Amino acid sequence: MKRMNPRWKSPPMWPSGVGSRQPCPRESALRRAAISGNINALPPHNVPTGRSVRVFICSNPDDTEAERNALKEHVYPKLRDFCRENYGIEFQVVDLYWGVDPEEWDSPELQRLRMKLLEECLKTSAGPCFVALVGEKYGSIRVPGEVESAEFEMILDAAVEAGLDTHILEEWYCRDENSVPPAYYLKPKAQMLKNYQNSMESSSAAKTKNDKAWRNVSEEIKRIFRTAVLQLQEKGTMKSAQAKKFLCSALEDELDFALGKQTPAFLRKCVCYIRKISNFDRFAKLPEMSRYMDIVVSGDRVMRNQEAYERLLKVRDEFIPTVVAASNLRVYSSITHCDMKLGYSQEVESNYVEGLCKQFYEDMVDIIQATVQQNFDTESDPLYDEILQHLSLCQTYAALYEFKTESLDYIQEYLMPSKGSRMSPMVVYGGPCTGKTLLLSEVAKQAYTWLQKEMGPETDPVVIVRFIGSSQLSTDLRTLLQSICEQIALNYRCLIHFLPNKIQEMRELLINLLGESSFHRPLVIVLDALEQLSDADEVRKLWWLPIHLPRTVRIVVSTLPNKHGILQKLRHLIHDEGYYVELIQRDRKVCSQTLKQQLLGVKRKVTSGQQIYVNEALAKCTLPMFVNLIYREVVHWRSHKDVDDRSLCSTVHESIEQLFYSVENKLGQRFVFRALGYITMAKAGLTEVELEDILSLDNIVLGDVIVATYLKNPLRISYDLVARLKEELDGYLVERQVRNVTLMVWANRHLHLIAQKLYLSNEEDVHQMHSLLAEYFLGAWSGGRKKIFTYDNNHFTSLNISHHKNPHHQQHEKTSSDKYSYDRQTPEQPWVFQCNLLEPDIFFVNHRKMTELVYHLTRSGRTDDLMFGVIMNFSWLYTMIKIGQFEKALTDIDLAYSYTQEKELKFLATTLRSVKVKVLKNPASLSAELQQRLLPVVTSLPKLRHLLLECDKDGPKYCSIVPLHSSMDVTYSPERLPLCSSYMQIVEILPTLAPNIVLVALEDGSVSTWDVESRQLLRQIDTARSVVLGIRLTTDEKYLVVATTKNTLLIYDNHKSCLLSEVEIKGSKHGGVTGGVAFINGFTLSTHHALAWLEASKDVNVIDLLYGWPLYQFHCWYEVTCVQCSPDGMYAFCGQYLNTASIFHLGNGDKLATVTSEFSGGFVKSILVLDTLNQMVMIDNEGSLSVWNTKEITNPRLMEDYDCRGDDSEVVGIELSEDQRSILICKARSIEVLDTKVWKMVEKFKAKRTERFVAAVLSKNGQSIVASMENTSSIFVWRRDSGQCMASLIEISGAIVKLIKSVHHNLLLSVASSGVLSVWDIDIITAMSNIDKTGKKIQTLLLSGREDYVFTMDGSEAVHKWNFNTGFIETVFKHEGIVENCVLTSSGDLMVTSDDKSSQYIWQTNTGENIFRINGQRISQLLITHNDQFVVSLCEQNASRVWRLATGHKVCNILVTLQNALITTANTFLVGTSKNKLLAVSLWSGSVSKKFVCDDGITIVNFKLIPDCPDCVVFITSTETVFIWSVADESVCRRVQLPTNFLKNLEDFQISPNGKLGIISKGDENINVLDLHSGKLRLVHAAGIIWRQKLSRDGRYLVYVCFRNCDEDDDAGVVSNLIVMRLADGKSIGTCSLYKTPTFLSLSQRALNIIIGFEDGSIGTYTVVDRVDAALKIKIATSNSRQIVNNASQKVRPKCGNHSFKTVADCTWRESTEVFSRDSPINVSDSGEGESTTPTKKTELLQ
Repeated sequence: MKRMNPRWKSPPMWPSGVGSRQPCPRESALRRAAISGNINALPPHNVPTGRSVRVFICSNPDDTEAERNALKEHVYPKLRDFCRENYGIEFQVVDLYWGVDPEEWDSPELQRLRMKLLEECLKTSAGPCFVALVGEKYGSIRVPGEVESAEFEMILDAAVEAGLDTHILEEWYCRDENSVPPAYYLKPKAQMLKNYQNSMESSSAAKTKNDKAWRNVSEEIKRIFRTAVLQLQEKGTMKSAQAKKFLCSALEDELDFALGKQTPAFLRKCVCYIRKISNFDRFAKLPEMSRYMDIVVSGDRVMRNQEAYERLLKVRDEFIPTVVAASNLRVYSSITHCDMKLGYSQEVESNYVEGLCKQFYEDMVDIIQATVQQNFDTESDPLYDEILQHLSLCQTYAALYEFKTESLDYIQEYLMPSKGSRMSPMVVYGGPCTGKTLLLSEVAKQAYTWLQKEMGPETDPVVIVRFIGSSQLSTDLRTLLQSICEQIALNYRCLIHFLPNKIQEMRELLINLLGESSFHRPLVIVLDALEQLSDADEVRKLWWLPIHLPRTVRIVVSTLPNKHGILQKLRHLIHDEGYYVELIQRDRKVCSQTLKQQLLGVKRKVTSGQQIYVNEALAKCTLPMFVNLIYREVVHWRSHKDVDDRSLCSTVHESIEQLFYSVENKLGQRFVFRALGYITMAKAGLTEVELEDILSLDNIVLGDVIVATYLKNPLRISYDLVARLKEELDGYLVERQVRNVTLMVWANRHLHLIAQKLYLSNEEDVHQMHSLLAEYFLGAWSGGRKKIFTYDNNHFTSLNISHHKNPHHQQHEKTSSDKYSYDRQTPEQPWVFQCNLLEPDIFFVNHRKMTELVYHLTRSGRTDDLMFGVIMNFSWLYTMIKIGQFEKALTDIDLAYSYTQEKELKFLATTLRSVKVKVLKNPASLSAELQQRLLPVVTSLPKLRHLLLECDKDGPKYCSIVPLHSSMDVTYSPERLPLCSSYMQIVEILPTLAPNIVLVALEDGSVSTWDVESRQLLRQIDTARSVVLGIRLTTDEKYLVVATTKNTLLIYDNHKSCLLSEVEIKGSKHGGVTGGVAFINGFTLSTHHALAWLEASKDVNVIDLLYGWPLYQFHCWYEVTCVQCSPDGMYAFCGQYLNTASIFHLGNGDKLATVTSEFSGGFVKSILVLDTLNQMVMIDNEGSLSVWNTKEITNPRLMEDYDCRGDDSEVVGIELSEDQRSILICKARSIEVLDTKVWKMVEKFKAKRTERFVAAVLSKNGQSIVASMENTSSIFVWRRDSGQCMASLIEISGAIVKLIKSVHHNLLLSVASSGVLSVWDIDIITAMSNIDKTGKKIQTLLLSGREDYVFTMDGSEAVHKWNFNTGFIETVFKHEGIVENCVLTSSGDLMVTSDDKSSQYIWQTNTGENIFRINGQRISQLLITHNDQFVVSLCEQNASRVWRLATGHKVCNILVTLQNALITTANTFLVGTSKNKLLAVSLWSGSVSKKFVCDDGITIVNFKLIPDCPDCVVFITSTETVFIWSVADESVCRRVQLPTNFLKNLEDFQISPNGKLGIISKGDENINVLDLHSGKLRLVHAAGIIWRQKLSRDGRYLVYVCFRNCDEDDDAGVVSNLIVMRLADGKSIGTCSLYKTPTFLSLSQRALNIIIGFEDGSIGTYTVVDRVDAALKIKIATSNSRQIVNNASQKVRPKCGNHSFKTVADCTWRESTEVFSRDSPINVSDSGEGESTTPTKKTELLQ
């Protein structure tokens, strides 16, 4: 075994790294032949995987119509699903009679096509291939389509001799000398019957007339042939074999062809269903029975045709039984009894059909299971699939290679290994259609044989062929070289340890691998079409192509001569002309000879007169493809055809167009237009079945071809059309294998281009067709969903459909346009086909959907389907990751984002990149990883809701942990755009209506429009070297206004960036600055006006934006400081010095009012217009407010004056919330929020002494404040309700100097001191503040009995009550001291707590009221009995007490000190340890009732109660012994000895409810499962060092948290993992990463919910949904966290209630008594336990 140098460390591209797989002798011969490129050893029809089940239906069309219709409607779709789900292959039925006009059933063309397809099915079907439906009808003999002249003339003579009128034969048959030998052919029906048509009649009547005429003609022709042939047979002139073709029916012919002379193994794939009808002869006279038997009419009598019956018996009762006797052919024979009156009635037939359908399904499934193998090779091995794709193309192209040339001999000579010096690659070049691809295919096909012939049969050559651009991996150089390297390595048994990342290193690897070849195993590499490589990495410079080859290596490449300069580059690299082969136009005579040979191959020729025009055409062009196209045309020429110089085209292009037109004429224009359009537009081609499905969905096609049938379910086109299309374009429309499917594609790019030009030029059609393909691959019409078929009656009249055939017509006769829905029978399109629902990871990928869907969705503009049908689909994401296409998934998400601009997609892409390492290692964890990250942000990014619910639906198949509430901190980085070297150069930044586009004004006078995401400069305006003071956009973004230091306003057309006008701003005559130049102080825009004012000016200039001229000046009392326009653009509010504001009418320039605030010291800093409330708010430079009612605009009334001049700090920024309910005033030292309803300050945030605020803004919903501080590079998020700082986001570009909020998109723009602009999404930032935290690590966590609330203690004076479903803190219970203990009643309505100030509190948890307080003793442990009646308060110093919860009265004292005490389930004993004793204390007397004492020096390490055995205790002693002790009997029930040194670090110890299992963890990587009955210890390896473990209540699952091993790669902040293990099989059924340090783990008692407390004071809740317990899925669907997610509105946070303790105690405990200051008001309801379980003797104890 050779090893390649493992220098490269990158992981392989494919998860199942084929480079490390060595071929072993057991690998199939076919696989070995494919990998070594021995094409001749592969099956001729298809390579090993191009498989589908194709079943040919042999029957008489008329007597089996009901059977065939029922099978088509009910059985075939089920079998198709079965094959797709279990084998990943197609199931196709070839029934050429279905959907075809009955008048065409015996047409010679159809019969010929049937025989051809029958042969194909027998050869190519992977499973069952032939089904015969035989009834009581033999069928009529056929009308011969073509008869050899000698035979025909002999028959004609015999007919004349028999006295028959042969006039009809002479009229309908015509001699054709171009046939070899000459023959007579049946003239086309359309040509002969047009004589019968009368132009005055409707087409429907004409069709009826024609049909009748043809029936008469055909019957007469059959009669003459039959009579004459029988006579010749009698004479012995014609042998019976020769006569058979004239005398047997299609049924006999097909049965004989399919079943005669076949092997028993083959016959196992065939089935016959025989239906016999008893006493059928007697019903011959019933007219409808003619469908089911052959009849003859003799005078008035109708009888059974005995001759036909005898032939039927011969086939049915002799031939088939003979075949059965020699093989395992399945034959089912059933005898049906007729109805006495009606004969073979519809009811009798229905019963038979029902039984047949069931039997047919079972047989097909049976044969498929016996003959088809599940082939996961191409699923798990992308390299093998790539090899097969190219080999299948090579086979197809080589079959088309007709023109033997000297070039082939020249290349053959080149391929022979030489003993001499090194060689160079051989270059084949030539223009389009010169046959380069066909030549290289022939070379690749023959190379193996040539080398073996030359060097001996023991030689084992390797041939590698790639048609560049034909597959995904062969278009990009890196993947092309990688697949070639891996194929070489596989053949020469080399191990590639790591695939290189750099493309240069990949070339080195290739050159190293070329050296592995030898004379025993020479290597040939064939690369077709170098020009098709994508140009990344300067590929077209060909630096990567090995020029000097080892003696046993040959490389053959082909290219176009004038494309991308590739040939010129090759000439620089390879100087020797001997390595070049140019394919040029051939000699005309050679082409003529080739054409002649081709025609003779199919027994045709042309007349000498026709040959003249063929020679003329060949004189113009002799390209191989042109010759082939001429052959396709002349092969159909009859000898009497009139040919002229226009009959043949002169170029390849014209000939292809001519070919397409001829196909349109034969099959119908609309059908061909759409069919070829769909094949051309599909990304990778279409399968036959897909084309049939898609055309059946296309109403335009159906409306055109429905003439052959009538409307019924299923509504589909007939397969006959697709088969004829394929036949017409044979050799041009070729088949290629991709994965497990055979796709139809164009044989070359030229055909593709012409088809595109002809069929995809109308944009509207193309859009509609892409949309239909997208619907198909989405599965929109699958599963019986019916699609409307729209048509109008006029159209149908023209299509010859008789009205009585339309079953719906009577009801809707009056409507001109009928609409009906029909099932089109398209298949479901899941992302994967699941073979076994219990093994979700065994599947076949639906590669067709993977390849096509995104492509068609983007081209048809179906962005919603793209978003929700693909990107937000968990199954798609999971499958892409599972098959190693993670990067492709990210590319598709980015593509979808570029189309939709939905920020949810951007967030998803970021999220997936952050979990890449984790999910590639363990794809099953994808759902939990996504849910953890999506839950916190889903209210801000609501479209992620869809993906979240998809994770719920499909995630539990792979990972049983489902996060219900996530407290994960969202990792988020903004888009960054460097603008300049320092923020000092930035004048202004404006956000726009497009979320990613901003306008930036720099002081150098440039105004730029940037795309932040792509970092592209879109437009730039240069303001003629003026210094820019500011820029503004109108609300509709039509105008951009720039203020300059030249005191001008420049008005630009924003979209075209052109200057519209320049306006000078003038000051007032009186005011102004003395002795200096006054610049523009400020300007603002309304809808149609610009308003600007100079420094120290009292006037405001108003400019009309449309015309760019000044309108008027507003004269104010004092110097203007700010101007604000009303949102409707009617009024301007001008703020001035001395806290004065004037209101002007913008329409006419009138001053309406002037108001002054009583705080008249400062100036108006800002004016806010609250248009919804008709209010104006003036805010001065110190932050004081005055609110004015502007309902009467000419007389504003003062409503409120609000003074806040306290802290001497300047106002930095002011913002009005979106709903106009809050005003945020940001000062340098504080942030204040005012409520506009009551005009009161509701929140105030103060900066620390050394800190100053730069800016602050409100979130969209107004619940959070986002702010930045001076000289810090962070953005802070504060929660308004709690004042807590929820997030601090670091801006890596430097200290933030400015924050700008985008009004349109809830975006925040920050400018760093380094001149970098960052764009933050406030939605995502505020989502972080949605996570509640207590701020201290969670130490203890209790769940209420109803599991709806969680109570936590964190070492502070408070207990927090959380809503389990939403994850919000609802209530805080404040205590006097630090809370040390807490217990709940089973309902969770009452809570008892104790603190370090020796107080106990009883709280009503619903209201938050502290209803009782007891002082006097420090409590070490609190317990509550299971019936909620009594509380046990254990003390370490004084006596412990049992007291009644309802009254607070003592029940008894307990004088012994107990540690870690527990109350038994029967509420009888308190069990605890005391030194080396285990004591059981009576709850009603306080005395020790039972005890277990260990020997000296032995201590009890840990103990647990067994839930299902009330009186049993399990404990472990320091001697490593496990005891099960019965409290009632005071006896040891069982003792188990553990291994020595086992307890050195015992961490945790759990007991299953039935007491059978003990789970012990020692703080290492192992879980020890102890069987307490047998004493056996089982070791289960965990995923890391176990921190905590919990056993579920039912004992079925173990939940544990383990810390990661240090040697693992960093998983982007993963601290530990939460894992659920199923104990039955020891399998880990779910893993979820924890990104914070966990401090407490708790499991719920009822549903399997997990609650984890974290170090930062947050909690996370999870549920376990084992797929074995599918019913548990309902739990997620009904959980509130998902209902909130489902709810369209924002998540409304409940107001958190703060409740404080009682200051005065209700009761004080002394040594042995208690003093009550009042009776307890507590109501305790008994939890339903029986009286016997509570302590007795109550009356005495209370006295």
